[in-house]
Amino acid sequence: MSETITREISDRICQHMNEDHGEALRLYAQVFGKTNNPETAKMLSIDPQGMNLAVKIKENDVAIRIEFDHVLKDAADAHQTLIEMVKQARKMPKN
Repeated sequence: MSETITREISDRICQHMNEDHGEALRLYAQVFGKTNNPETAKMLSIDPQGMNLAVKIKENDVAIRIEFDHVLKDAADAHQTLIEMVKQARKMPKN
């Protein structure tokens, strides 16, 4: 059974990403958000079209919206997409 990305699902994904995958969030901000040297990144929300991050860069807090390459179908699709994005980000040149 698939889980539509509701506010509750978004909160659950964000909590998991913020607690366990800070490096991945910094990579998303750097590569897909085109930021230079993000110190920290926190996922604020995720929806079928993209994710919103709060990124700290040189003592400044910056809000970044990263659009996905497709509309997410459900929570499982979000999981797989985030994994693929971090794999892709690790292969790309950093700003």
